[in-house]
Amino acid sequence: MLQRAISPIRRRLDRTGIFLSGACAVHCLLSIVLVSGLGIGGEFFLAPDIHRFGLLVATLIAGVAIGWGALRHRVAAPFVVAMTGLTFMGGALAVPHGIEEAVLTIIGVALVSLGHILNMRHAHACACKDGHAD
Repeated sequence: MLQRAISPIRRRLDRTGIFLSGACAVHCLLSIVLVSGLGIGGEFFLAPDIHRFGLLVATLIAGVAIGWGALRHRVAAPFVVAMTGLTFMGGALAVPHGIEEAVLTIIGVALVSLGHILNMRHAHACACKDGHAD
């Protein structure tokens, strides 16, 4: 019974993670276009605090949603994929702002998003096999 109540929370966390990953990728691409192409918004779009905060939020959401799924289902793939993505995102914090940072971040958020998708698919497959919600 408790598991049925918890399942929608984890699904929402996975969906939030996917949405935020997409928003982060759009932010990276827009930053490159707006700052280098048009020369506007550099102080806001390239602020290191935005990237640190984004990594913190991504780590928390992925850790809870995907970690929860890994513990529950004993499937490592979503966890490994997402943690690899978080590593790329962390690496992006270590390079100067610019193309390198954007590439590392976009690779990272794509992997984190894929980890959330794998997590949701596995939870759905288990629910179908067991005949109840994860």
